Amino acid sequence: MSWKTFIESHFGCIAAIDTFTVEVLTFAGFVRYHVLFVIGIATRQVEITGITNNACGAWTEQIARNLTDEFDGFLRDVRYLIMDRDPIFTDHLRQILRWRGVEAVRLPARSPNLNSFAERFVLSIKSECLSKIIPLGEGHLRCAIREFVEHYHSERPHQGIDNVLIDQPSGAANDDGEIFCTERLGGVLKHFRRSAA
Repeated sequence: MSWKTFIESHFGCIAAIDTFTVEVLTFAGFVRYHVLFVIGIATRQVEITGITNNACGAWTEQIARNLTDEFDGFLRDVRYLIMDRDPIFTDHLRQILRWRGVEAVRLPARSPNLNSFAERFVLSIKSECLSKIIPLGEGHLRCAIREFVEHYHSERPHQGIDNVLIDQPSGAANDDGEIFCTERLGGVLKHFRRSAA
């Protein structure tokens, strides 16, 4: 079975996990932080699962336990989790996932194109937000990422899902109301909308 066929035939029950790094200015100078996230392939829903300056296998293993919680874990309805060969995705992490009914699909080395949904999210958050600010400490980084994820879910249309919002507002659209601009992070992120009828 080809990779494309696998993705298409399991579209609703696949998620991907990945990390990216951000340089944060602290009193000790620049510190590299690791951001771990999960993205639902069919919905493009993203959950930031951890932010740390000391990423290790034990950290991701605890996050795997949280993600597979049977009541409110992001992966509770997921059957396959796509991951690369990053050393923080340990054998024990994959075993935790397997115990909870999630099969880890490890990608071949140097194949970011096979995890394209996660890679696209990284490109979006970096080019639209993190490359335009210098995070001043971990709190500022967390705030910026939280604001971007809210923008990503409720204000930013997604071409891959027919240019709709992930979190659709209730009510009918208004075609002739006054246009308002909502800003996040001091204008780094902007969203234009029409007023309600």
